[in-house]
Amino acid sequence: MNVHALQYCIHWEDKPANFSHVRALLEELRPQPGDLVVLPELSCLGFTMRREGLAEQPEGETSKFFAGLASEHEIYLVGGASWWGENELGRNMALTFDPRGELLGVYAKQHPFSYGGETDHYQPGQDFFQFDWHGCKVAPLICYDLRFPETFRHLACRGTEFYVVIANWPAARVHHWDALLMARAIENQAYVLGVNRCGEDPRVNYPGSTRLIDPHGKVVAHLDQQPGHLSARLDVEDLRAYRTRFPALNDLKRSQLGLA
Repeated sequence: MNVHALQYCIHWEDKPANFSHVRALLEELRPQPGDLVVLPELSCLGFTMRREGLAEQPEGETSKFFAGLASEHEIYLVGGASWWGENELGRNMALTFDPRGELLGVYAKQHPFSYGGETDHYQPGQDFFQFDWHGCKVAPLICYDLRFPETFRHLACRGTEFYVVIANWPAARVHHWDALLMARAIENQAYVLGVNRCGEDPRVNYPGSTRLIDPHGKVVAHLDQQPGHLSARLDVEDLRAYRTRFPALNDLKRSQLGLA
């Protein structure tokens, strides 16, 4: 089970340029059929608050682009997009496609970044989403969600084994990013992949620091600040054996999460 993360400088609010860039990166990577490829948050826009001319309907050009990539390379693909929501607000989305190019499901960011003004432009999502990847339960999440452990706990109670966090996380708080990814892996006895962008936009510098962490808290693979790709193999059987040997998740107080 091979996973790949693409870390790149996103062309600001320029979908065609990003489509070309991502396509070239995938052609260079040459993933194997059935692999999982993950892109950063708002993969083809950058962390923009503008919706007019950029946000799309579900069948928009970004969805079609991702579907085409997935079917062409016969891969699972998780990518970020801006969709229209309610009351002229947008929705910050993670879209998941299967190797046939079919949309497996979507996740809307539950925690828009209020400190950065995102709550004024994007409405929060309400629902979780998981998908099956060769028998492994995978849950996509988005950037600021990482600061809310209860979100990860709810998914742990649903059997999540691999969390994928797509992000535009700023360099000013990269030490938070690194620490929180590790914490979410350790406390949920799960793999956690954090896929961040690098470079800069008109307001913010981004550190990259894309990394995969295993259920023991070990960094399996990581990238520094430069564009590149991370590729690694998941050992899901080891994860399950570890959960059996040290069944900490059995001691969760589900009632504290509002669960029976």
